[in-house]
Amino acid sequence: MSDSTTPGPETTPGPGTTPAPAHGVHLRRTEERVDEVAALATACGGAVGVGGVLDHLERRLRRAVPTGLKVWRQWAWDRADSFSQRWWPQGITTSIDATGTRRGLVAGREVVVTSWYSHQVAGINKGVRISFVDVNARRYRHVLLVVPKVVDGQVTLAPLKAHAGGIVWVGPWLYVAGTAKGIHVFRLDDIVAIPDDLYDEDADRIGRHGDRLASYGHRYVLPLRFSYRAAADEGEEPLRYSFLSLDRDPAGPALVVGEYGRRKQTTRLARFELDPETYLLPTDERGLSRPLLLEGSGQRGMQGACVVGDTWYLTASHGPWGLGTLYVGRPGAWRAVRRALPMGPEDIAYVPATDSLWSVTEHPGRRWIYKLRRPSVWTTVRS
Repeated sequence: MSDSTTPGPETTPGPGTTPAPAHGVHLRRTEERVDEVAALATACGGAVGVGGVLDHLERRLRRAVPTGLKVWRQWAWDRADSFSQRWWPQGITTSIDATGTRRGLVAGREVVVTSWYSHQVAGINKGVRISFVDVNARRYRHVLLVVPKVVDGQVTLAPLKAHAGGIVWVGPWLYVAGTAKGIHVFRLDDIVAIPDDLYDEDADRIGRHGDRLASYGHRYVLPLRFSYRAAADEGEEPLRYSFLSLDRDPAGPALVVGEYGRRKQTTRLARFELDPETYLLPTDERGLSRPLLLEGSGQRGMQGACVVGDTWYLTASHGPWGLGTLYVGRPGAWRAVRRALPMGPEDIAYVPATDSLWSVTEHPGRRWIYKLRRPSVWTTVRS
C-alpha cells in the first residue's frame, strides 16, 4: 500500500457495471468529496497515509489470559481505553484483508485495524475512531474519522456519526458499516497528521477555531470520501448494515454484510460483489449496487459474520458477563460453539495464513482483541 504525500484533487475510478439478481435492497453511491479531501491535505502539508501512522504508534497493548473456550491468543488495550465509558470497540479487519497476501505486510508490519464508536458523554458524541494495531510489537494508535468541509474558503471538520459495527480494509479502501445509512468509504492514503501550527489539542471540540483545527484531541484524521446510501424497492424493508467482513472467494472478492437484530427484527445476511480491479461495488443499469446473495436466516443477536469457502461464522453476544457463542454452518443450518468467545464479541475477520478468526470485544474492563483457530462445522454442537 502506498502513502500519498501530494495534495490535490483526485477522483476515484468508477466501478464497472454488472448484472445482479433483482433483490429489493440496494445501495446508491453519493458524490465524492474531492475538493474537501484535497483542501484538508493542503492545509496539513500533504497526506501521510497508513505508513505515517505506523511510524508513530504511541500506545501499548498488553497480553491477556484467553477468555472463552476456543480463544487462542488475547490482548488488552491500555488502561484508559480498556475502561473508557465513551469509546466502544466494534469492527475489525486486517492488512491481510487489504493486500490479499499471506502475511499482509504494510510498511513492513502485520496490521490489525479496529473501529470504535462514541457514546454521548458530557453532551458530546465524538463519532468514530479507528485504531491501527501492530500486534507483534504490541503498539497502536487511534485515528479519528471525519467529514471534511470547506466553509468560507477554509477547511473544517465534523465527526462521522455511525455505529461502525464492522469494517473492511481492501485495497486502498476502508469500508465502515453505517447501519440504516448504508456504508461509508474512506481511502486510507488520505490520512493526514495535523501539524503543530494548526493543531488544536482540545479533546472536547472539533472543527475550525480561529487559525486552529480541532479533532477531539486526535493528531491523525481520516476524511470521508463518499458513502453508499441504503435504500430499497417499494415493499422491501431496507437492509441494516450492522457489520461487515471480506470474502476473498476465488471467483472474486465480496463484502459480507449482516444485520444485528433482536425480537422481531430481521437478521439477514448479504453478499455484495466487489470489482476485482477497483475493489468498489459494481452497479446495474440504474446505478444501483445490489447483493448477489440475500439470506433471511441469520441468528438473533449476531454481531459479526465472515465466510470461509462455503462455511459461515457468526459471533453472538450474551451481555457483559456471559461468554459469547460462535455459530458455524450456513444460513438455515447452524451449529453452535457455546462459550467459545469472550464476553461481548463483535465483528469477525478471517486470516488464511494461520486459519484463524480474529475478533474484538466491547464492554468496559472486558475489552480485548483475540483470535481463535477456525473450528470445523463437524466439531461443533448442534444449536
